[in-house]
Amino acid sequence: MYDGGVYRSEELFEIIEDVGGVVLQKNRSSQMLTVIMSIPEEDKEAVSRVCVDIGGVVKDVPLAGTEIAVVGPTLGRHHMPHPICDIAEELRRYGSITVVMGMARGRGKATAQISRTEREIVDEYDAAIFVMGNFKSCVEAKADLVRDIHVPVVLVTGPQPEGIDDCCEAIVSGVGRKASRMRTPPERAKLEEIADTLEAVLRDKKRSLEEDPLFVHPSEVKQILENYEPIDMCLRPAPMVLHLDGLRIKIPYSEHREYLENVMVYGRRLGEVADISPSKIDDSSVIVRIKTRSQVRDEDLKAGR
Repeated sequence: MYDGGVYRSEELFEIIEDVGGVVLQKNRSSQMLTVIMSIPEEDKEAVSRVCVDIGGVVKDVPLAGTEIAVVGPTLGRHHMPHPICDIAEELRRYGSITVVMGMARGRGKATAQISRTEREIVDEYDAAIFVMGNFKSCVEAKADLVRDIHVPVVLVTGPQPEGIDDCCEAIVSGVGRKASRMRTPPERAKLEEIADTLEAVLRDKKRSLEEDPLFVHPSEVKQILENYEPIDMCLRPAPMVLHLDGLRIKIPYSEHREYLENVMVYGRRLGEVADISPSKIDDSSVIVRIKTRSQVRDEDLKAGR
């Protein structure tokens, strides 16, 4: 990730193109610029020299190309908004795009609920971090909130719960409800532990994708779609967000479904090699899930291609 000024940034984009790299995400705020890129390991030193020469800094971001949901029972003051926001910010420092969510009925051990629609929304992301509270019995009772979610889940709690290890991929304790930001060295170390735990969980997901690779890498689809005018003119932050197995495109599904399905990728229609559907949040975003090579091959055999 490059973090610096806009001045002379065209030199950075030129060397990324020269080494065969890809710009995964680009965010500009006034005269400041953040660029998340994927480049060959052997060219890292040359790209780093350019970044330093134009007045910026560069660092590794292991969660680049992911979108993570940080979920709390509610976002009210009683349910620790500060740890949730601090966790989301730490994940952004690791290169991820994060979204903070709260359950519609999550307050209280006896009334905490998660609807099917809320589960489907969480399943749109690469992974989810559920942040609970300070009471062990309450955390254990709310374990049902994270069951039946198909993406990897990391549970963050105050006490260490018991008997719920099967409902999530990992548990990080020591982050309870508090009314101030996480600024002290032990608190900063705990944020790093959460991010490192999530990185390890997603590493397993990446390994499974390597065993049966996607038909096309999400960044290549992103490059093809960048010149599509509705995406280019979109004013929402990060109009295209990469996922490990696809991407989120922030344009209305109903208006652009036909175009997206017929975009050509390696001689195939995108609709043939990916599942394209509207986001469960509303119709303002499109979720593209790229099929694996074995899926495409099996479908071709069934269709007699």
